[in-house]
Amino acid sequence: MEIKTMTVKEMAAYLGVHLDTVYKMARANEIPHFRLRSKILFSKGTVDAWIENQQEQSKGN
Repeated sequence: MEIKTMTVKEMAAYLGVHLDTVYKMARANEIPHFRLRSKILFSKGTVDAWIENQQEQSKGN
């Protein structure tokens, strides 16, 4: 099974937010990510699950 990883630039485009927003979210551990050397990377599947979880939490409030 192939894991789709995304860069900060790709994640910003995917979420429709500015690059700086993604960096800030990663720095604050607000979005699931991992580091490979100095690069911040995202697993698309993990981020998709995180988005679904965020949507479910919003419905509950």
